[in-house]
Amino acid sequence: MAELKSVAKDTAIYGLSSIIGRFLNYLLVPLYTAKMSVESGGYGIVTNIYAYVALAMVLLTFGMETTLFRFANKTDENPHTVYSTTLTMVGSVALLFTLLVLIFLTPIASAMGYADHPEYVGIMAACVALDAFQAIPFAWLRYQHRPVKFFALKMLFIVLNIALNILYFVILPPLYARHPDTIGLIYDPTVGPGYAFILNLVCTGLVTFFFIPELTGFKYRFDTGLMRRMWKYSWPILLLGIAGILNQTADKIIFPLVYHGPEGKSELAVYGACVKIAMIMAMITQAFRYAYEPFVFGKAKDKNSGETYATAMKFFIIFTLLAFLCVIGYMDLLKYIIAPDYWPGLRVVPIVMAAEIMMGVYFNLSFWYKLIDKTIWGAWFSAAGCIVLFTVNILFIPRYSYMACAWGGFAGYATAMLLSYFVGQKKNPIEYPLKSIAVYVCIAGFFYAIMTFLPDSWPTLARLGVNSVLILLFIGHILKHDLPPHQLPVIGKYFRENSPKR
Repeated sequence: MAELKSVAKDTAIYGLSSIIGRFLNYLLVPLYTAKMSVESGGYGIVTNIYAYVALAMVLLTFGMETTLFRFANKTDENPHTVYSTTLTMVGSVALLFTLLVLIFLTPIASAMGYADHPEYVGIMAACVALDAFQAIPFAWLRYQHRPVKFFALKMLFIVLNIALNILYFVILPPLYARHPDTIGLIYDPTVGPGYAFILNLVCTGLVTFFFIPELTGFKYRFDTGLMRRMWKYSWPILLLGIAGILNQTADKIIFPLVYHGPEGKSELAVYGACVKIAMIMAMITQAFRYAYEPFVFGKAKDKNSGETYATAMKFFIIFTLLAFLCVIGYMDLLKYIIAPDYWPGLRVVPIVMAAEIMMGVYFNLSFWYKLIDKTIWGAWFSAAGCIVLFTVNILFIPRYSYMACAWGGFAGYATAMLLSYFVGQKKNPIEYPLKSIAVYVCIAGFFYAIMTFLPDSWPTLARLGVNSVLILLFIGHILKHDLPPHQLPVIGKYFRENSPKR
């Protein structure tokens, strides 16, 4: 239990950076959707470009974050040698990627559908290269259990990015209309959505300077033998990562390729905006991963580790289901994150959130093959899910538009999750509390059905009131059966130690 409390503490800090960051980035969603109409497809361009960026990020880090944790925790490896070797590998690949994209910028931009704006591709190539390089110092901070600096740098990027976006999308345009000669020195209205990419690059470049302490002060050593061992471990993770990120982004890449014309970018803009609301699940799973990954590798030799993993899985599912109910229950308020023209796409939110929960479960299940150095299994599972996703998207997007994207992701994650569970129970069985988990799933499903079928004619306050009661009932079940108040930090001191236990 002490180990789980440590994970919970780190998760809270990492989660704070993730949740606050995502929340603050939500400020960009109403900003972009207000300044880029559905008809213009501007937000569709942003969604599409960032899908390519996410894929490139996986390619450029090629599993080295997880590999760093694995090898730095080995007793026969020098952590600083592992770190410097990893930095050199990722940095070299990122630099080569940037040079190749800039050399072949025109044909690459044309193939992506941005022949008129190749600068979008060039800017984001440089940005993703810097992001990939920064991923290793960020991972090193996690290895050293330094979540405060991790949090501070994430917040610096987010706050600066939001401030500059407000400046360039809200403040400067009206000023330019009145003082074009002066404001024109720093603002050009023809750049349009391109400012979203330019400002990202500026902020990413600035954050790099704050990693100077992590990039200096030690002797760099590139160990070729270590490199080969790390690559042998990481290449299946790379395949896993490619398949995994395609499960998240392939729909946004495929969409304009099979749903042609301006309407394709408009529909993608609606889908991309509404998916942002569902990303509360991505915040939770990402925060959990940041804290849980180094913890798992550090605890790998503990004979009781299986029981800990099972407990962590149960609580992960409980709290993601609670988050699911909160988002659905307060959708009448959360929908104002995006402009009203985008609201028809809100029906994808519960589907995408359910898919994200399954992705988180799949991540939890993945440690059985990582800890026995059989990461190739993860590549196969993710590839199977990816094939399902591609099939659903290619076959059904032309007919069902972005609803096919939502259900494709759901089907893909479900496939990977189920394969990992059943194979894992044969290779490295863990006794998960399936009955208890099933009870929570059924309760959450029942409450979701009630929330969904409340009459639209009811006043908003009435719907919010009923939904709040359902959420409180779900929390009450958690407190009664799995998290008694006297066991809670801070709150627990107000309850007697001899309170009835489950």
